Amino acid sequence: MAPPPVTPPHAASRPAALVSRPRRQAWLIAAGVGLAAINLRTGITSIGPLLDEITTGLGMSAVMAGLLTTLPVLCFALFGALTPTLIRRAGEHRVILGALAALTAGLTLRAFVGDQWLFLLFSALALSGGAVGNVLLPTLVKQHFPHRVGIMTTVYTTAIAMGATIAAAGTVPLTAATGDWRLALAAFAVFGLIAAVPWALVMRHDPPRSGKENPTSVRAVLRTPMGWQSIVFFGTQAAIAYIMFGWFAQLLRDNGMSPTDAGLALSYLTALSIPISLLLPAIMARVGDQRPFVALFAVCYVIGCTGLVVAPVAGVWAWATLIGLGMGTFPLALTFFAVRTRGPQATAALSAATQSIGYLIAGTGPFLFGLLHELTGSWYAPGALLLLLAVSNAAVGFFLGRPLHLEDQIRLPEASPAGR
Repeated sequence: MAPPPVTPPHAASRPAALVSRPRRQAWLIAAGVGLAAINLRTGITSIGPLLDEITTGLGMSAVMAGLLTTLPVLCFALFGALTPTLIRRAGEHRVILGALAALTAGLTLRAFVGDQWLFLLFSALALSGGAVGNVLLPTLVKQHFPHRVGIMTTVYTTAIAMGATIAAAGTVPLTAATGDWRLALAAFAVFGLIAAVPWALVMRHDPPRSGKENPTSVRAVLRTPMGWQSIVFFGTQAAIAYIMFGWFAQLLRDNGMSPTDAGLALSYLTALSIPISLLLPAIMARVGDQRPFVALFAVCYVIGCTGLVVAPVAGVWAWATLIGLGMGTFPLALTFFAVRTRGPQATAALSAATQSIGYLIAGTGPFLFGLLHELTGSWYAPGALLLLLAVSNAAVGFFLGRPLHLEDQIRLPEASPAGR
């Protein structure tokens, strides 16, 4: 007779529920990450297609409309920087659930107010949830899936791209179907409600917080070379993306392309983010040195941006393809948060510092691009700005792409001199 199986002592002492729960929770958390990511851009990309209707309906001046379109980068900077503090006080799961609640409430309430200031206030509430989610999702991935960072980064970067695309493409048809732009804007709050369900279920099994964590602070990140490399890398790639979203179609129209074809080219450029987000993060996270990817994206940017200025219409599809591939720097920037840190606290601090300051850098990109065009009357000076941003992105990317960790550049309180 075969001897009875030997049960390890530590396993024998654990109830069956505790043995099986982690796998169920892992699936819930994975679903929660993907569903939360869908919501991070819907409050932004749903505004652009209805900007005329919104400003007319609320009696907004051009200044107020400008404030509305600038609000995302301001909220991402402010609330992103506060996220590590919220995590320390409430825990990751409570914070992500609160962020989804704020996002859902903001999207719903802003659609049914008649005052322009209230519309801005509730927009800021929705964007605060998105800002916290921006910082927190890489942290959750690092915390719960330390050996699946690439796959989970693929999940949430693809979900971000899909959510942004759905909101941008679906707002006008929803308005036509309902006959009311307010209902179209409010419809995207449903995604927030759905995303909150798995996090509410996960929180039912959250263990008590020990209060013994020693998280890395944003201030500590800002005292490291890696922190500023990450900020400049993120800020320059986001600046290029915002310039493309705001000016790509106008540049083509000024060079003789029809509005329909210019819009189609822009849609193609932005749609490339979905396959890029699906394919690249898992590969980029698997290798220790990401500098080859930095070089690839830099070449794509330089050729694409140069061609866009020199022969914009003749080679538009080639330039759009190359620039779209260059925008793989966005999922790479998010991948860096996890692969350049060892623990979730450092991931949160690096993500918060990078995105809070990086989005401020990004917000200046479209403004400077338009200002240079207005001052010079051509697209060559703005094109030079694009090349400067691309070269700067590559330069810091070559430092950031090295296989190093943020913790090695931070003087942690508990670290002894011998351990450094």
